[in-house]
This record gives sequence, C-alpha cells and structure tokens, in this order.
Amino acid sequence: MGMEQTSATLLERLQRPGEQEAWARFVKLYTPFLYHWARRICLNDQDAADLVQEVLLVLVQKLPEFSYDRHKSFRGWLRTVMLNKWRDHQRRHTVVPVHQSEAFLSHLVGPGAAADFEEAEYRQHLVNRALEIMQGEFQPTTWQACWEYVVSGRPAAEVAAELGLSVGSVYTAKSRVLRRLRQELEGLLD
Repeated sequence: MGMEQTSATLLERLQRPGEQEAWARFVKLYTPFLYHWARRICLNDQDAADLVQEVLLVLVQKLPEFSYDRHKSFRGWLRTVMLNKWRDHQRRHTVVPVHQSEAFLSHLVGPGAAADFEEAEYRQHLVNRALEIMQGEFQPTTWQACWEYVVSGRPAAEVAAELGLSVGSVYTAKSRVLRRLRQELEGLLD
C-alpha cells in the first residue's frame, strides 16, 4: 500500500471508482459486525448471512455517493440501511415474530442505556477489527511494541527492554499505529 493510498480515509477511498482494496477492507471490517446485528435480531445463521449480503449490496451502491456529515452518525446511517433491508426481508419471509425483533431494533435506534451500550460495542468491534486488518502494514516490532504498551498496558520501559528498543521507540510505535488507526476510521467512529 503506497503513501498516496494511506493518506485518505477508508470512507474517502470508497467513493473513488475502482477501489477494490478499499472495498475488500470495508467488507472485512464490517461483515462481522453486521452479522452480529443480524443475529441479535433473532435471525438464524442463513437468514442473517442473507441479510448481511443484502446490506453489503446496498452499501456498494450507496457508499460512493455517501457524504460524511460530522453532525450525523455513520453508524446510524448503517443501522438505517440494515433496518430497511430487514423490513424488506420480513415482508418477503415471515420468519421472526415481529414484536421480538422490533424490540431489539428499537434498541438499535433508540436513546438511553441500550443505545450507549450499542455505541460502545460498535466502537470496540470496529477498532479491534481495524487493528487486525492493519497489522500487516507495520513492521512486527513496531506492531508488537504498540500492542504491548497500549493494549496489554505494560510499562514502556518493560516493553522496550523485551524488544530491544529504546523507550522513545515504543512511544513512536504507539504514535504511528494509533495515528494510522484514527486516519483509517475517520468518519466511521461517531
């Protein structure tokens, strides 16, 4: 991946024609989360997989035109897309008792503690998934230094000694990885 590709956010790259790598990255990033949402609506594995595929097809059509508004939530927009596809699915196949699924969906769109939990869950999933996908972009030592210091919460001096680095190198590794993560997810974390 060249520097000109990494300077744009994932959302920006998805709006350009012929960005197969960005689409592959988006699908890797979001498929597990969309599937999780679909399963929480009480769909069986096959129906959940079908719903995720339908949502991804809509996203292929809509994301190139998507205009990020800092005052609105990408997650909210994504939720609306899934909700609309689920309702289409319900009209085609009466699989799930509507009252059960509507209760869950109200948590997806409603305010309060459930929405706060959902937001935290979304953010955690997205960051973890992005980190998994981005790992190959960094030297193994850089990656490990950041991971041990930030995720494992180990002291910088201990990580530096273990990896044969200076303490400053551990801080630099952390800074590089987290800057790249923020850049990649700009607009996706609301």
